[in-house]
Amino acid sequence: MDLPWQLYCLFKKPGSGSLLCVHWSRVQNGQLSSLPVMISNPAIWAFRSSVRCWRHRAVLKAALQASDVKPSRWYSTSIRGGVTGMEEILARVVAPLPTYETRDKSPPPPESNSLEFMHFYSSLDKEDKLGFLTKLSQDFGVDHKNLSELAVRLLDTQLRDLATILQVEDRLRYGLTPRYKQLLNHISRVEGGVKFLVDLRADVLEIISSKASESPHIRDLNGTLKSLLSEWFSVGLLRLERITWQSPCEILQKISQYEAVHPVRNWSDLKRRVGPCRRCYAFTHAAMPMEPLVVLHVALTEDISDNIQSIVREFASFESEEDVNKINAAIFYSISSTQAGLQGVELGNYLIKRVVRELQFSSLSPIPGFSSWLQGLLSQYRKEGRGSDLLSEQEWKEVEQATDSAPGTPAMEALRKMITSSEWLRSERLARVLEPVLMRLCAWYLYGEKRRGYALNPVANFHLQNGATMWRLNWHADTSPRGVASSCGIMVNYRYFLSDTSKNSAVYLQNKVITLLQSRCSGWCPNFRKTAN
Repeated sequence: MDLPWQLYCLFKKPGSGSLLCVHWSRVQNGQLSSLPVMISNPAIWAFRSSVRCWRHRAVLKAALQASDVKPSRWYSTSIRGGVTGMEEILARVVAPLPTYETRDKSPPPPESNSLEFMHFYSSLDKEDKLGFLTKLSQDFGVDHKNLSELAVRLLDTQLRDLATILQVEDRLRYGLTPRYKQLLNHISRVEGGVKFLVDLRADVLEIISSKASESPHIRDLNGTLKSLLSEWFSVGLLRLERITWQSPCEILQKISQYEAVHPVRNWSDLKRRVGPCRRCYAFTHAAMPMEPLVVLHVALTEDISDNIQSIVREFASFESEEDVNKINAAIFYSISSTQAGLQGVELGNYLIKRVVRELQFSSLSPIPGFSSWLQGLLSQYRKEGRGSDLLSEQEWKEVEQATDSAPGTPAMEALRKMITSSEWLRSERLARVLEPVLMRLCAWYLYGEKRRGYALNPVANFHLQNGATMWRLNWHADTSPRGVASSCGIMVNYRYFLSDTSKNSAVYLQNKVITLLQSRCSGWCPNFRKTAN
């Protein structure tokens, strides 16, 4: 008995140019027969759109290694098929939403649908991804007509019994489910699916932030993805790992690659950061093995550090051992979120709270944005002629003498340029003049500048939400070019007192009150003007 011909694979012979060879096979009279057929690029889309058995790809590739052929790349850039191809893919892989009555009885779609979607999307360039996501979110979202009918029905049932009202409400809730949400759920169950969706959301966030699309459907897709990822990455499903030099090489490489606050210079630098008197912790997830999600670096020190150079540059030797009698403080100096697609999914604060249970620590934190805020403030006060509100009369005299400038506007402009150029760091006299001024203004920036009632500075807002106490400002704490450019070299300690973190967090989030240690911050006051003392 002869069986029909079967399409087994699509491959390209070396040097065959744009022609591809389709390998057809069948069993005829008990013998396997093969028929190679050459086709041109316009026909490729039809073949690739019809192939469903992605799971057999590895087997086919291994089988072809014995022959003089080379498997071609699926969905290569030159053969994507345009809008029509996108529509065909989406119509095939995005299954219709089951009816309310059959929602628990409908069989799941084949795994090949998820894999086909993943492979196709990964082959697209940036512009085509935008079009693909727009079409997915717009044409395969919520059925608005059905939703309107359900809403009217809910209004009509308000005088009925409670059971009827609850059933209609449940129908309405189910009707709010976008059609593509089913596909996203099924993608999460295949190997590499969760990581794919995290990266997909990163693309969506980039589209939104760059304003490449103003479509409300794209924003709705982002909300759906964020909701799903928040469930999948809930803190109970995360694993806290301490990273050491004995950790897998792949993890160590990613720890180095993802460090966003104080870049790792080389492997020796990394070895020290996970060695004696150091702690490195990371959250990982079972669905993304060997992929740290949030990384936290801690230094064990004799005292609470007042500069970052003593932490990231002056390490103990590799062979030294920790002397517990000399460790009195744990300084958290860096936290990095590694996955752009998990933006808005709270992970960093949970990591800090988990580590606090093991180490009661302080942070030594940067103050990004202070320099740019200060530049804007000086420009504004110069235009308004309000220099006397910014510095005291004695401070202005010292600035005028140090910069050899005339009083008033020239002195303000000299101060602004001096801070911009960072030349003042090379002069002990200028640094002495600027220290009280910059420290007071920085204190106000952290304590008094707000956005919607919360700290304007993002790092401050992060620690205060987690229940930390503003503890101390540190002069010349980060004299690297990056530190001087972002915060005039100033850094701040936040202390985590385990017994107070919950109370401090609640007071900040509910009442927008910042907790600070008065004995350490006697110079801080709710005004940066000359009366501050």
